[in-house]
Amino acid sequence: MKYAHITGWGKFVPQRVMTNDDVAQLVETSDGWIRERTGIGARHVAGVADSTASMSINAAINALDIAGVAGNQLDLIIVATATPEHAFPSTACIVQDALGADRAGAFDLSAACSGFVYGMSLAADAIKAGSAQNVLVIGAETLSRVVNWKDRNTCVLFGDGAGAVVMQASDQPGGVLSTLLRSDGSGGDLLILPAGGSKMPVTHEAIDQHLNTIQMNGREVFRFATRVMDRAAREVMHKAGWTADQVDVFVPHQANMRIIESASKSLGIPLEKFYCNIEYYGNTSAASIPIALTEAAESGRLRPNDRVVTVGFGAGLTWAAAALQWSQPRPPSRSRKTLSRVGYGIAGMRSRAKRVLRRFEDRVFGTLDPTLRPPAPGRNGKSSNGNGKYAPAPTPMPTQVPSLPIPDRDASALESGKQPQPVDEKLD
Repeated sequence: MKYAHITGWGKFVPQRVMTNDDVAQLVETSDGWIRERTGIGARHVAGVADSTASMSINAAINALDIAGVAGNQLDLIIVATATPEHAFPSTACIVQDALGADRAGAFDLSAACSGFVYGMSLAADAIKAGSAQNVLVIGAETLSRVVNWKDRNTCVLFGDGAGAVVMQASDQPGGVLSTLLRSDGSGGDLLILPAGGSKMPVTHEAIDQHLNTIQMNGREVFRFATRVMDRAAREVMHKAGWTADQVDVFVPHQANMRIIESASKSLGIPLEKFYCNIEYYGNTSAASIPIALTEAAESGRLRPNDRVVTVGFGAGLTWAAAALQWSQPRPPSRSRKTLSRVGYGIAGMRSRAKRVLRRFEDRVFGTLDPTLRPPAPGRNGKSSNGNGKYAPAPTPMPTQVPSLPIPDRDASALESGKQPQPVDEKLD
């Protein structure tokens, strides 16, 4: 039987730190008001050069260094994020290219603040099934770019950053022992980014109404979080065969200190067993748990063979938990780290070479599909299709999609139970 061990961890946060006093310059609030209600004292905010992909790459490199794994040894890359670099291509593919992971599949995972634990669960399943040996799981967010900085209820909460872990197959018992994934879409409107998808594209009207920023029903989200933190932790511990007093460290999603305190009371576990860094980072959504795991490992709070429980919860609504036995890191190797850095440099050069080659091939050979080739100039203002025949220039694409007429269904046929005749629905 294969076990999925966490063998490497890393984080990256932007250099710019925004304190509560800085936020108080934008909205009516204060350091005391924010700390009392959330436990947050500061958050990191992305600079001009920072993005979800760039932070993911930096966190990934740090995790790979600790694991002693090169990019080209990865089989799978999962990036959990609610703020991807683009709608497509996936942020994971950008990471794959930067790391030179030419053997790896890559995809993004959207489960908001639960996303990283979702990703760990999928990675563990892939390893246990034998379809992957080395998996990179990243949680990364650039929430400062989807926050309404005039909304006191949300702008005080969120920060930017990325965290990553390397998960590897092993015959040694340990690693991820149990996971729990849950969702409740009926609460989707409680925490939502309305505009930017297929239902509501970003328009001037949407921007004027701040629909391209996070909207949250804070009271309902708080109630939801306090319920599922306790429930998910108990269930995942039961699946692992643990009791609460056997757990060494709890690493919860860093959303609100009051939620963590409520979980501590309901589980009957001292708050000292919970690793908390929300004071310095705020809520970094999918990045919060991997950032906390990394800091706990670096500070010595996590030791080999420690029993660890992580719980995430967020938009969707989603929640997830994992029970894992912490692994012994490999001894650091300066030569291996140097070789990895050289490998990333080579990966960058190879990526640029591929781009140049594609442009060269397109210019010299064009596309293999004749229907996609641009028409060549012909005689008398006409254009040639490449077969010696001439055709008029292609019709430009419409700027708007024509609307479909609403068919006039036969109401009397429906009432009588008869099957109505199909209506020929054609474009105008």
